[in-house]
Amino acid sequence: MPTTSARLTLDPAFRIAPVEPRLFGSFVEHMGRCVYTGVFEPGHPLADADGFRTDVLELTRELGVTLVRYPGGNFVSNYRWEDGVGPVEDRPARLDLAWRSLEGNAFGLNEFMAWAAKAGVEPMMALNLGTRGVAEALELVEYANYPGGTRLSELRRAHGVDKPHGVRLWCLGNELDGPWQMGHKTAREYGRLAAETARALKRFDPDLSLVACGSSNGGMPTFGAWEAEVLEATYEMVDHISLHAYYDPSDGDVDSFLASAADMDHMIRSIAATADHVGAKLRSRRRIKLSFDEWNVWYQSRFPGESALDWAEHPRLIEDDYDVTDAVVVGSLLITLLRNADRVGIACQAQLANVIAPIRTEPGGPAWRQSVFHPFALTARHARGQVLRVEPECPAIPTARYGEAPAVWATATFDDATGETALFVVNRDRRGPCELEVALPAGLVPVEHLELADPDLSAVNSAAAPDRVAPRPGTGLRLDGRRATLTLPPVSWSIVRFAPQE
Repeated sequence: MPTTSARLTLDPAFRIAPVEPRLFGSFVEHMGRCVYTGVFEPGHPLADADGFRTDVLELTRELGVTLVRYPGGNFVSNYRWEDGVGPVEDRPARLDLAWRSLEGNAFGLNEFMAWAAKAGVEPMMALNLGTRGVAEALELVEYANYPGGTRLSELRRAHGVDKPHGVRLWCLGNELDGPWQMGHKTAREYGRLAAETARALKRFDPDLSLVACGSSNGGMPTFGAWEAEVLEATYEMVDHISLHAYYDPSDGDVDSFLASAADMDHMIRSIAATADHVGAKLRSRRRIKLSFDEWNVWYQSRFPGESALDWAEHPRLIEDDYDVTDAVVVGSLLITLLRNADRVGIACQAQLANVIAPIRTEPGGPAWRQSVFHPFALTARHARGQVLRVEPECPAIPTARYGEAPAVWATATFDDATGETALFVVNRDRRGPCELEVALPAGLVPVEHLELADPDLSAVNSAAAPDRVAPRPGTGLRLDGRRATLTLPPVSWSIVRFAPQE
């Protein structure tokens, strides 16, 4: 196989922004088996007293998740939060119109908050602005966050939760530009509702952090225009505008799929520019940040659509098996989020368990890590301090979807506290390896080199072979003074950690 070459420079003076812990968020939606037999399975041999699967809790902590968005997603736009609180035996069963499922409501707000505390994650709650409105949003926030002495806060206490949950981060609905959404709205309709809801929530607590709905994907005909109109109505009251994107490898265009991060990068820059345009137009000194609160690889073309589903209780739904190529793409998307850390303040990989997820489970059986688990876990563990501007010099790969994309995609972080620099890098080239030359600051030496690569790009993990795809120690890393050289295998994700020489 031909070997290409590339070079980049690591310099702690070239800083983009601090690493935001909220970039390593995940997503738990009442969809398929994400909740039931995913994070929650009373009666499982490893379930705790609350019915939470402790194996999934351990994997969630290992994954490094800092934030979890709940309860949707499309599910939230027809959800009555009151159905999921109080004695379980009194909770009503409902039809979930989003995913044509039967929802028994055994897991609701208080169960989620108890699970989040055990997982050590910050909750990010989504409000139903599809079929409900301002009053219902205020009622949920009062139930969740007010200490006591009012009807709803005392109801929470009667339900066994004495102290308020103190949720700080709230989504003002979900994907309401999409005609598939319960309560689909025009930008004008949604913008007014979001503004009125935000105004009321800020009256309740001005320190709440609010996320307005952006476009449900970059292919929507109103992409950009939707954000502009919504932000004109909400700019002074919200803190983030959302972005969602899923990347589908099913069409066989592997080079374009490997370059999916080019699309994510373009989306981020486009919506950041739109937000800044609105701010300038309104003469505001505020700067809206972005919440990329749904992103992942999804074999979406294999999904027949909601209308083809039969009514069922927590069915197996889009449980994609992720291979080596998928893991490399996920690693490149994480690199892109870090490269845009000055604008992206929140990001959530969708979803956590079973549904297009890094963690898979079997009812009554084991849990295991999918291939995409590993780049997320290692990035979340080692991306600390400041994101550095890294611009590789490398060959370009022609793609049908995105034009020419750089073969090497990279970022790095520098931790002032330890002096450690972590380099995250992807080789998108399928044709062969790449010799990467890294110019280093004085006194740095490599302390760890891991790579995720495999001659069989279709290899996956399973209950029977849970470690078939995993990071392995890299080989061939050479240090010559202030220059490190390493070989990046074709279609690979790598991390190299450098530390001051003792």
